[in-house]
Amino acid sequence: MKTKKILYSVLLIALPFVWTSCSDLLDVEPEDQITKENFYQSEADFQAATGPLYNKVWFDFNDKFYYGLGDGRSDNLYAPYSDYVYPFTDLSETGLTGPLVSAWGSLYNVVQQSNNVIIGISDSNVNTTIKNKYIAEARFMRGTAYWYLASLWGDAIISTDPRELVKNPVVNKSPMKDVYEFAIRDLEFAAKYLPEQAGQAGRLTKYSAYGMLSRVYLSFSGVSDNPNSGTRKQEYLDLAKKAAEKVINSGPYKLLANYADLFKIDNNNNPESMFALQWVPNGDYGVNNTQQAYFALGSDITGDDAAWGYWTRASYDVLKEYESKDARRKATWMGDDDFYAEINKSNGGYTVDHTKDFLTVKKGVVGSTKDNPKTTRMNSGLNTYMLRLGEVYLNYAEAALGNNASTADALAIAGVNALRLRAGLDPKTTLTYADIIHERRVELCMEGQYWYDLVRRSYYKQQEVINYVTAQNRGTIVPILYDSATNAVSIDPSKSNSTRSIGVIDATIFLLPYPESELVQNPLLRENPVPYQFTEEKIKDLF
Repeated sequence: MKTKKILYSVLLIALPFVWTSCSDLLDVEPEDQITKENFYQSEADFQAATGPLYNKVWFDFNDKFYYGLGDGRSDNLYAPYSDYVYPFTDLSETGLTGPLVSAWGSLYNVVQQSNNVIIGISDSNVNTTIKNKYIAEARFMRGTAYWYLASLWGDAIISTDPRELVKNPVVNKSPMKDVYEFAIRDLEFAAKYLPEQAGQAGRLTKYSAYGMLSRVYLSFSGVSDNPNSGTRKQEYLDLAKKAAEKVINSGPYKLLANYADLFKIDNNNNPESMFALQWVPNGDYGVNNTQQAYFALGSDITGDDAAWGYWTRASYDVLKEYESKDARRKATWMGDDDFYAEINKSNGGYTVDHTKDFLTVKKGVVGSTKDNPKTTRMNSGLNTYMLRLGEVYLNYAEAALGNNASTADALAIAGVNALRLRAGLDPKTTLTYADIIHERRVELCMEGQYWYDLVRRSYYKQQEVINYVTAQNRGTIVPILYDSATNAVSIDPSKSNSTRSIGVIDATIFLLPYPESELVQNPLLRENPVPYQFTEEKIKDLF
């Protein structure tokens, strides 16, 4: 394994940044010589140590992989000239694909920095109740990272102490089922010990953990030795439903009235946000949100030369998903004649004016420094959603549907209809899987989620998902005609299609290749996984 990636053993407290958020700032300046012995002595130390888990360690994941994989690989997004998107859309990535390598390293940075925090706090003499709250914060981060690793690579290396990996970096990977179980145990600990209310804007609560558990339980419910079993384990469907219900009925979160407001800088850490990466306004590279630079249509939006989004476009497949008048389309994709008051404010706003045969990205595009002083070149200042209440509503609905053809569960209907009514659409009276996956795709589009929805389905209906991916227009980029007022999309018969070479579509698409550098450094990654030995007793009193 690559030492600078997985074996990231530098003490977190020595890193040159502190916890920040747009509405709150904990100004903790470390001493010149910090060691484990003179740190971790107070709750303020714990806050300083856990703060960077909200940004720095996730940077390489957020920079390109978050959407390149989540939306590119699922064919929401295509960018034929961007090597951080098209390998995923074309299903042609390898162990040398840059964002894939970076994401693996980033996720293990989350794991190892969380481990450093857990070890440092555990050895502290501070009150156990306070210690558990911040250990829970670190375990939430570690558990979330392992959910990604299980979803993307399946078998993975489980590590709880970076010092052991320094001694021996050649170690066995663990089977996917154990990686999921490890993630679940971390998140269950977080749900038990995180606070009811966030102590600081943007911090986690126990309901953040319940929300993430609803996602992970839902994923794990379909895992078995038969990927075409057609059914999911009822035990984990019930747990996903209970976890989501905790959030919905008891948590402090609520939907914003206007969907588009979710993606404005001034609404960072809003009441719908349950876990978001906290990027530092005007911060240095590594604690900044670079996404606007890759999405923005031109310099008239950003006010600088970092605007490379002309060819980063909505797929024909995703545009077909939007119902007439669905307000989520305009908040997600820029179409001709769309008007955005928050961009180019000094000139009265921004009206999109390119051609009607493509749409570019709006989510993550917030304007220039003149529009908002928290925005600078290659730093939008916008939080990255990792979990919000809208997803938890959909998690509940899918868990309530379970193995049935449809559901009329009252809470499921209420949650989905809350999202639909906010988007300006008619309510539903019953829900099928097709209804729920449609809502997931448009509600969470360009939030890095849809590929994981397909992976989750592939655990128990693999051939169905293979057929679905095969039928997508990946190999053919069709010229479109788009009516921004009605969300009506059609193929333009006056222009020619362009074609691309697509990788083989079979069961192998659901697992990414390990980075080549890791295979060289740790040959055991090529070998069969070895079961992980769990020693911690499972938490049994969450529900």
